[in-house]
Amino acid sequence: MSPEQLSSYANAIINILVDYSPKLISAFIVLFVGLYAIRLINRSIRKIMVKRNLDPTLTKFLADILLWALRILLFVTFISNLGIPTTSFVTILGAMGLAIGLSLQGSLSNFAGGMLIIVFKPFKVGDTIEAQGVVATVLEIQIFVTKMLTGNNQTVFVPNGALSNGTIINYSMQGERRADLTFSVSYDSDIKKAKEVLLDVLHKNPKVLENPAPEVFVKNLSASSVDFAVRPWAKNAHYGSVFSETLENCKAALDEAGIDVQPYTIQK
Repeated sequence: MSPEQLSSYANAIINILVDYSPKLISAFIVLFVGLYAIRLINRSIRKIMVKRNLDPTLTKFLADILLWALRILLFVTFISNLGIPTTSFVTILGAMGLAIGLSLQGSLSNFAGGMLIIVFKPFKVGDTIEAQGVVATVLEIQIFVTKMLTGNNQTVFVPNGALSNGTIINYSMQGERRADLTFSVSYDSDIKKAKEVLLDVLHKNPKVLENPAPEVFVKNLSASSVDFAVRPWAKNAHYGSVFSETLENCKAALDEAGIDVQPYTIQK
């Protein structure tokens, strides 16, 4: 290339830079100011939600959505200030969103399920629940899955989509729980005495609540035994010990009273 051509190209580049520099400078000013403003807005929104005692998971989730929505808006503004047409970009972004949505239908279902759980709160962190064939304590409610810990120390992750659409039994919501046990005695036994022995065992256990009062009544007359329903109430923290202690103490008390205990058979 000749010196004249090089000089012509250099002058053209300089002219372009001079003409384009105001747009470039203004675009980057908008970018940096916007990033700073987004950080302040996000921090303020988080503080407001914390002061209003919103669920921590919901607070983080809403703050993250707001953060990314503002960032996308800022990016569109940035490229618009550079002079780049945004119509085609928005069209491409919409098409990408549709494609991603179709490919992540399962994840979107879990996302929607997580939102339902966070908003309607069928359970909270620390509750013991039964769902999807699992009985466990809730450790963390995430956006896509719920993390739980079983009684034998296994960590279970249950998808929120299936969790929100299925039956959930919350053992912790009411604070108290009833143990349903059955004892069978022979027809030769004194039924009134057997009932008194079983009730006495329940009243002697300090972990069994007096209100609601424990109950003992004849549940069924089976082919070979009289079946008693034994129903003590206990705080959630004491449920396991009350269940096992009632089994042990009632058997021992019936034996001591000379009442013949029969194996319980479920009637079909």
